[in-house]
Order: sequence, then C-alpha cells, then structure tokens
Amino acid sequence: MEERLQKILAHAGYGSRRACEDLIREGRVAVNGQTAQLGQKVDPERDRITVDGKPVQVERAYTYIIVNKPRGVLSNERSNGDKNVVTVRELVPVAGHLYPVGRLDLRSEGLVLLTDDGELANLLTHPRYEHTKEYQVCVVGRPEEETLDKWRKGVFLDGRRTAPAEVTVIHREPNHTWLRVVLHEGRKRQIRRIAAMLGHPVKRLIRVRIGPIQLGKLKPGEWRSLREGEINQLLEIKRQLRVQYDSKKHRLHRN
Repeated sequence: MEERLQKILAHAGYGSRRACEDLIREGRVAVNGQTAQLGQKVDPERDRITVDGKPVQVERAYTYIIVNKPRGVLSNERSNGDKNVVTVRELVPVAGHLYPVGRLDLRSEGLVLLTDDGELANLLTHPRYEHTKEYQVCVVGRPEEETLDKWRKGVFLDGRRTAPAEVTVIHREPNHTWLRVVLHEGRKRQIRRIAAMLGHPVKRLIRVRIGPIQLGKLKPGEWRSLREGEINQLLEIKRQLRVQYDSKKHRLHRN
C-alpha cells in the first residue's frame, strides 16, 4: 500500500514530517536508487528507501488503541472461560491480536493501551524501562502532609523501598481526599497497598496517563485509535528504548 514518503520516514524515526520533508528537499532520500521527490508515494513493502545511502528500516503498520477501562472489567486479553466477566479487549471491535499495555486490577479504572506492537509492549512494561503513569486516586479520610511525604519519599513493600513518587492533593472532602499520584515504577497493586499501609485505603483509582498518552475525555467503556502525533511519540520512545536495550546488551557481551 502506497503512502507519502515523508510519513513513512517519520514513522521510521527520522523526525517530524516537516523534518522528513527537509531531508527529501535536500536530496538525501532515494527510492529504488533514484533521488526522491517531495510528495512522492511509495510502497514500503516493495520499494527500497535509503537516507544518505543507508536503508530505511520501515516499521510495519501497527494498531494503537486506548480504552477507558470501567471498574469491573478485566484488563487481560481473555477471561479464562468465565462468561460473566467482560475483558477490555471485548470493548474494542477491531480485528487482530492486541496486547494490553499497563494492566489495571478489576476494581481500577482508566487508561489501557491496546496494541499489536509486541516490541513496544515489552519495552514499556519492562521494569528497567518503566514510563511514568499518572493516576487520580480517591482515598478514605484526609491524609496529613507528613503522611503524604512518606509516600513521596518511598515506603517498604516486599522488603524493597518504592521509588520516589509525586503525590499532590487535588481536593479534600469531609470523608475522603482526591490525590494526583505519578509513579515511575509499576509494582503489583502498588497504590492500593501503600495507601492502605498509610491508613487511607483507596476508594477509587483512575489511571489518566501512560508516558505521553493521555486518557483525555474518553468516558468509561469508550475507546479510540491513537492520533498520528501520539503514535509518533510512541515510536520515538520505542526507538530510544531500543537503543538503551541494544547498548546494554553490547556492554554485557563485551564483559
């Protein structure tokens, strides 16, 4: 399937579309050995594309979808045979095998990313490369700043201190408090366990962001495909994480 050359280059990690247009104008891009023209359409499956004489590794067209997972819906791909349980995958009538990235427990709500880009899914969920996740959390009572400071500095879970977290008060009610919590790691049920440990159990937990991807105005149960700019941000993250991973493998091999 033919696409505009600058779009293919952008998806392959050569910068924004405007930057890729500049590469073409400067004569640095060739298609099947011929200098490319601005606006030219090519088929990445058949045509050989080079930049400065080096072949372009064209990414296949992956699917990237975000879902606002309602409470009581599994974020797994399958319900393990339980017909009474709805999965987040069932909310999205799109063909193909889509992996959930950033799972949420049954009682939690909010942003789940579904994709068939297995490499991105693995990189985003690997403990070494965990990206920031932002939550809106309603807890019982009115935690004092001293209590929140303990959370911010890290507490011990399973014998290990949690990484520093951003915890700020959104607003307080007589019997509960809404918090904004930003994590840079992802241990199992981490927010619920810490909140309970500090004496303020979670009443409601909504994830509103994974890395650069925002939940926005999606209502519970709604979904949408990612926009081009969002996809480009994910592809850039994948490129950076791939470089980190390859660099680490190279150092280990040398040692």
